[in-house]
Amino acid sequence: PNTGKTTFFNAATLANAPVAGYPFTTIDANIGVTYVRNECPCRELDSSCNPKNSRCVKGTRYVPIRTIDVAGLVKGAYEGKGLGNQFLDNLRMASILIHLIDAAGATNAEGEPVSPGSHDPVDDVEFLENEIDHWINGILSEGWSRFARKSKLEGESMSKAISERLSGLGVNREQVSSALRTSDLDETSPEKWSEDDIFLLARSLRKISKPMMLAANKMDVPEAKENFERLLKLDYPVVPMSCEAELILRRASEKGFIDYQPGEGEFEIINEDKMNEKQKKALNSVRKLLQEWGSTGVQDAIDKAIYSLLEMIVVYPVDNENKLTDAKGNVLPDAILVSRGTTAREFAYEIHSDLGDSFIHAIDARSNRRIGENYKLKNGDIIKIVAAKGR
Repeated sequence: PNTGKTTFFNAATLANAPVAGYPFTTIDANIGVTYVRNECPCRELDSSCNPKNSRCVKGTRYVPIRTIDVAGLVKGAYEGKGLGNQFLDNLRMASILIHLIDAAGATNAEGEPVSPGSHDPVDDVEFLENEIDHWINGILSEGWSRFARKSKLEGESMSKAISERLSGLGVNREQVSSALRTSDLDETSPEKWSEDDIFLLARSLRKISKPMMLAANKMDVPEAKENFERLLKLDYPVVPMSCEAELILRRASEKGFIDYQPGEGEFEIINEDKMNEKQKKALNSVRKLLQEWGSTGVQDAIDKAIYSLLEMIVVYPVDNENKLTDAKGNVLPDAILVSRGTTAREFAYEIHSDLGDSFIHAIDARSNRRIGENYKLKNGDIIKIVAAKGR
């Protein structure tokens, strides 16, 4: 609680979710849209695009993704303490977790403000891991003996049976198979697994199905630097961050005070006369932070989450490979996020099931080369799908 989650959410989405200096300001999850950056082909191809499902600013395409701001956790959340059940239930929707941490150590485990440096933020990481592990374990282990015997009797593979059991958590069969291999459990005798074995599987499933990155927030506070170095030693990607600084920049940009694009390491003041002294002072403070850290970290975290942890790419579908347009003449209208390794036919299914069913081949619009159904798409590809008519 109270580590900057809602400030991050407001900065990333320009929403107005309530923020306050006490625990559990967020009760119901806030759901909004933010954007991941991608280099738009329009600049490379010297064309003017007309985005429909995304937006393009100076050659940078901003592709929408859904973001969920959830209530904070307290110890024992998996047992229902605090708003724990509600928080954990919100995680069912998530593909990736950005764990906002008060790197300055100015917030204790209960979410109460304390003197900077008096709380160890490394403890917060272990605490969250433990809560999610126990949550998954509770769902997995309930009635385990009966479940394991039934699955074995019916000759059902454990990866299939467990993935169906955990489908509500957004866990798929491939992830379960990977977790079983990592846990080195005997799939032929699940009824013999101990409580420790099941917990080990739950932990592996959490790591695989809910990948996490650490957002070291409040890097503008001096005490945060030492803690940031310690967080880097953990087995997670860590992004230095100031959510408040990003929110200041996006609000100032929205009001027309500055020219700023999310993720950039600088901004230009364009309407200084319209700002009061407090606003000027805040922007000067943010400028110093950008000079030290390169950016506020908010957009960097979003980009890294999508591209590095979820291993996704952006592909641009078109109807006319020569003009790079859709059926209505819009240039490069759509930018679609897909998993790395997605094939041309799989991409056709992403657009519409009928296109996948009637797929003949695809065309790489850059080279005007025909590509087959098993061609693996690359980030930034511009693709036309050719399908049979009347099917």
